[in-house]
Amino acid sequence: MRLLLLVSAFNGLTQRIWDELRDRGHDVAVEFALDERTICDGVYQAQPDLILCPYLKERVPTEVWTKWRTVIIHPGPIGDRGPSSLDWAITEGAPAWGVTALQAVEEMDAGPIWAHREFPLPAEPVRKSTLYTGPVADAAVACALEVVEHAADPDFRPVPLESAPRPIPDTRERPLMKQAERAFDWGDNATDIVRRIRAADGFPGVRTELAGQPVSAFDAHLGEGTGTPGEIIGRQDGYLLVAAGEGAVWLGHLRRRGGVKLPAATVLADALDRVPQRTDGPAEISYRRHGSVGELTFRFYNGAAGVDQCRRLRRELHRAARQDTTVLVLRGGDDVFCNGIHLNEISAAADPAAQAWENIKAINLVCRELIEAAEDQVTIAAFSGNAGAGGVMLGLGADVVAARAGVVLNPYYDMGLYGSELHSYALPRRIGVERADQLLNDCLPIGSGTAARLGLVDLTGPGNPAEFGAWLSDLAQQYAEPGTWRDIRAARKPVPRPLDYHETLELAEMAQDIFDDRSGFHAARESFVRKVAPSATPPRLATHRR
Repeated sequence: MRLLLLVSAFNGLTQRIWDELRDRGHDVAVEFALDERTICDGVYQAQPDLILCPYLKERVPTEVWTKWRTVIIHPGPIGDRGPSSLDWAITEGAPAWGVTALQAVEEMDAGPIWAHREFPLPAEPVRKSTLYTGPVADAAVACALEVVEHAADPDFRPVPLESAPRPIPDTRERPLMKQAERAFDWGDNATDIVRRIRAADGFPGVRTELAGQPVSAFDAHLGEGTGTPGEIIGRQDGYLLVAAGEGAVWLGHLRRRGGVKLPAATVLADALDRVPQRTDGPAEISYRRHGSVGELTFRFYNGAAGVDQCRRLRRELHRAARQDTTVLVLRGGDDVFCNGIHLNEISAAADPAAQAWENIKAINLVCRELIEAAEDQVTIAAFSGNAGAGGVMLGLGADVVAARAGVVLNPYYDMGLYGSELHSYALPRRIGVERADQLLNDCLPIGSGTAARLGLVDLTGPGNPAEFGAWLSDLAQQYAEPGTWRDIRAARKPVPRPLDYHETLELAEMAQDIFDDRSGFHAARESFVRKVAPSATPPRLATHRR
């Protein structure tokens, strides 16, 4: 079937649906919803059998939905309408939520129903971004696949909204959630504050004031401590502990008005001279051992690895690799593994080029640490969440690479950077030089299934994060059997040149990109961190415009 994805951006959910549909043999093109004229022109060129809108903030032009079957994937259950569905669900503590595929009509979110899925929500408030990349994405993919099946059935008729069953009660149209509805007072209970901030994570955050400065707050966790409400009473790595009316809140990231999102301790660095260090905050990096298996987990916000984070991760990886274990597992959080260097920190630095250079050298040391891990144990990298650019290359340095089903990898560099992370060593070692060059040049996302067929990933586990964790533990125990590591390393493609050779060549290229800006890294980076809308759909996605 000829399908067109009409989207506001090629985000993680769109990438996953794009991959799933292509994997089933469909001809899938992408059109960014830039303006009405461009949309109409793109649709006329595509002549699709069906238009799917998995992530669309703009209204579909009347000229499009009246001539082509157009289905919106809405992140809310049947009857829910409005642009802040997930924000309201988390804020109000909904016990269950859903995703609905509905046909585009004149009134927003009011068309007949093509498919729907429901799922439970945890009692503890979840970050909006985690909910979106997890249960929402799973349900959206299922709805999209069902919609395509229905589109091929000439007898199918969607169910009018007014007569459709409502598995989640009390759904209704609700407006865009504004800061007035998100607002809290530091005298409130810490649990309520965390819920409100998580409902606004990673956009738009919740406006508040700390140390006399107006900021937007993100990445909130419950903490312990007492003090005047709103007082910063502790710090740990990039986190700050803020006293509430009852309890305390750890804040991982803040954003000044007009600025970019950064670690909270970086944003308020000038106000922390007398703030004590703590050790009971959220653990970005943690290690646990089960007999002969060691597991090192790192959870970097949005997968961005800054200089300090890379140095700490390298230090912990070095320590873990020298334990008397047989297997060492490196994994990320449930929603993201790693996306490479920290572009926000680079853009906010006094000297962005110098910061980028330090960042790439720091992450390279992490990659080298994994590749050169102790010879008497197996290393397993687990893509527990999505990964991109240098984050993918980092994982490829392990002996065994596993991925959770549904994970999307972007194994390439497309921001004016040649790339490093020892990718010229790790990538060809797994899939050969020719295929490695193709991945780097195509600049296309691949799902876990495609990655396994290419040889980028050795094994795929269950899509449910908890089930994947248990599966990963069993896998590690299997590789703990004596002698297994010898067979694994013997199967790798030979790489004739040493690591130093590859890193030297990569850094020579990166120096020109970072300091000479030969490929537009500065402008591309700023457009990314400032969320500047693209001026056109990339040709590699807009196959209908070639």
